[in-house]
Amino acid sequence: MSRRFVCVHGHFYQPPRENPWLEEIELQDSAAPYHDWNERITEECYAANASSRVLDGQGRIAQIINNYSRISFNFGATLLTWLEQHAPETYAAILRADKLSQQRFRGHGAAIAQVYNHLIMPLANERDRRTQIWWGLRDFEHRFDRKPEGMWLGETAADLETLDLLAEYGIRFTILAPNQAARVRPLDGSKPWQDVGHDRVDPTRAYLQKLPSGRTINLFFYDGPISRAIAFEGLLERGEVLANRLAGAFSPRREHAQLVHIATDGETYGHHHRHGEMALSYALRHIEEQNLAQLTVYGEFLDLYPPSWEVELRENTSWSCVHGVERWRSDCGCHTGGGPGWNQKWRAPLRDALDFLRDAVAGPYEAVTSELLHHPWNARDDFIEVVIDRSRGKVDSFLLKHRKRALSQDEEVRVLELLELQRHAMLMYTSCGWFFNDLSGIETTQILQYAARVLQLAKQALGLDLEEEFLQKLSMARSNIKSRGNGQDIYEADVRPAQLSLEDVCAHYAISSLFEHSSQRVETRSYDVENINRTVHDSGRARMAIGRARIISRLTHRSECFDYGVLHLGDHNVDGGIRPARDLDPDQARQMQLAVETFSRAEFPTLIRLLDKQFGHDEVFSLRSLFRDEQRRVLERIMASAIEDARSSYRAIYERRAPLMAFLANLDSPIPRHLVAAAKLALEDELGRLLEAQDPPVPDALALLEEANNVNIELEWDVLEHRTKARLEQMVQRLGEHPSELEHLERLANMMLLLEHLPFPVRLWTAQNVVFDIIGSTWPEQISRARSGDAVAGRWVKVLSDLATRLSISPHAWPKHGEAHGA
Repeated sequence: MSRRFVCVHGHFYQPPRENPWLEEIELQDSAAPYHDWNERITEECYAANASSRVLDGQGRIAQIINNYSRISFNFGATLLTWLEQHAPETYAAILRADKLSQQRFRGHGAAIAQVYNHLIMPLANERDRRTQIWWGLRDFEHRFDRKPEGMWLGETAADLETLDLLAEYGIRFTILAPNQAARVRPLDGSKPWQDVGHDRVDPTRAYLQKLPSGRTINLFFYDGPISRAIAFEGLLERGEVLANRLAGAFSPRREHAQLVHIATDGETYGHHHRHGEMALSYALRHIEEQNLAQLTVYGEFLDLYPPSWEVELRENTSWSCVHGVERWRSDCGCHTGGGPGWNQKWRAPLRDALDFLRDAVAGPYEAVTSELLHHPWNARDDFIEVVIDRSRGKVDSFLLKHRKRALSQDEEVRVLELLELQRHAMLMYTSCGWFFNDLSGIETTQILQYAARVLQLAKQALGLDLEEEFLQKLSMARSNIKSRGNGQDIYEADVRPAQLSLEDVCAHYAISSLFEHSSQRVETRSYDVENINRTVHDSGRARMAIGRARIISRLTHRSECFDYGVLHLGDHNVDGGIRPARDLDPDQARQMQLAVETFSRAEFPTLIRLLDKQFGHDEVFSLRSLFRDEQRRVLERIMASAIEDARSSYRAIYERRAPLMAFLANLDSPIPRHLVAAAKLALEDELGRLLEAQDPPVPDALALLEEANNVNIELEWDVLEHRTKARLEQMVQRLGEHPSELEHLERLANMMLLLEHLPFPVRLWTAQNVVFDIIGSTWPEQISRARSGDAVAGRWVKVLSDLATRLSISPHAWPKHGEAHGA
């Protein structure tokens, strides 16, 4: 058996980005053309590693590999939740990889768990540490259908108390940075303690850490220089170079079995370093094919070679702060940039404010829930079962297990609100809030939103109004950007506007229902809307809706009824009001009927006054009341007619002046910028329409490109690329669902012919994946039919072969003698 082993660990994690009231990530323009950063990083990294390419000597795809099945990895639980909902194919590939890795590594899976939401464990109280470990364990078991052997600590931040808790919960090992080892010695006592500070620990063996309780835990200290070279020094430029660097870390002077292992952010492979996932795939294959070492994971290595040395931890240390864990509580000097004279003095008062809030709600939470539940903190630990599965049945079984007695509906709501309060009281400690260079950053704003949700729930469920004292403490934190002021200013500017009440949700529903069909029950993010009654009235371009709706939180089950009236006068002009539902007295009923009659006469100024009188002046709303994504969709719908008018005008101008523009271009004479603008928009619009057609007409599209070239017009290729990619992926998805259908195959082949003539590259990743899969699954049957004289199958085989060539799939990828592709 080889005594040289390689293990690559990827820490795949994104801070939770969800709006705490909606439980969804809202539109992030900075990630454009993607909806949000999770979506963008998924394409560049998480999905890419699930289908990573290994190329042949001509740069063609020879193999597609699920990298996760060959490395060690952890995914943050909050990220996996997002992937499960928004990228189910990638999520399934991650789970499948763990199953495959168990076959490869003697029953040991590649996946390890992570403390739930990446808080800094040494800075947390014991209660939060326990819940973080338990939630991480249970989330892992739910997804991977087994117990984890290892657990990743946020920022690898560790102390003996945290390691003791890991061992108490059955965790065998964790992975730390080399600077976190203080001294080592053989377990048999044959040598004295050796100081290994300043990264001098031998990273090629496992170590045993003895703990205060008498328990022990295994520790692995990754190879620091190679890990840094991967993350920051361009080692991912070539897979062969990476493989040789890993193999070069073995030493013939060591007599023990050696494990060369590295740990980096998983996003290094594809997001931070383009095509990093391919370099990783090539390196792993090269190591195996050249017999440089044996790939392994930590659990397998522990079984083969248990620790023969013990270690003493340098407590309160981490992998990203040379000062220990100060990056998350003080101005230690670690940061990510900023202007001259910037500091991070804001970190300490930020943590002080959050500690105040956590402790201020802990006692009242325990006192109130003790009257309703057997064990308040055990219930919080067990609440992960509800976080994983929000179904009514799961909630009912949870309450049945923990309640002291039958609970009224109001008491159930109160219990759920208090448990949600505790969930957000942990989310507000997510480490990214302190990591970067200024208090006003989006990561810090995010954790302040979680704090705002705690404040709101404390007021609702406990009757505690803690906001003033919290903001007073937060005001001690000052931004480096003078215009942003202090923590309270940032809270008022960026956090308070994000807060939602059930009334706000009803306002959103009332407006959005004007622009789309509204059924009896509507799901809107983490809320349900029961449409009790609703009437809609139209008059030309104007529309009015008056109704009553019940808003129900799917998380806390709190519900309220509201009456609303909303008026759309065209374009962005929306006006309306809302109030808690109440029985209409005769005068109010007459007022409502008068409003309908006034609307039918198009007396809109009078109507607005009537609505104000009926619903009051305080709770009025406009398009600003819509959630961000729906606001964008409604505005696009409103602008559609205006945009079409503009398109028609530009097309007309260009069509009339195209001969003149071609003549000017032929003379090398400058074309007036007004005509250039008209031509650019007209040609982009028409080309985009052709590219998005069900069966894109290749000659027409090529003619348009030639036309643009003739008049020297530079089109917005990135916009066209995104539209083309979206259409290509629709076609590919259809082919994947019906791989034997010749019509779908020919349509995709026709599209590929067009793409080859476009002056911009289109990402073919999904098309390559689907066709590669078809080669391994459907191809053998179809070629058998073709050889039996089936003309349609013969045509299918020819088209697929041509398509595979156009997609740069190597002949080496085709199965031989009935082989199928594997991971």
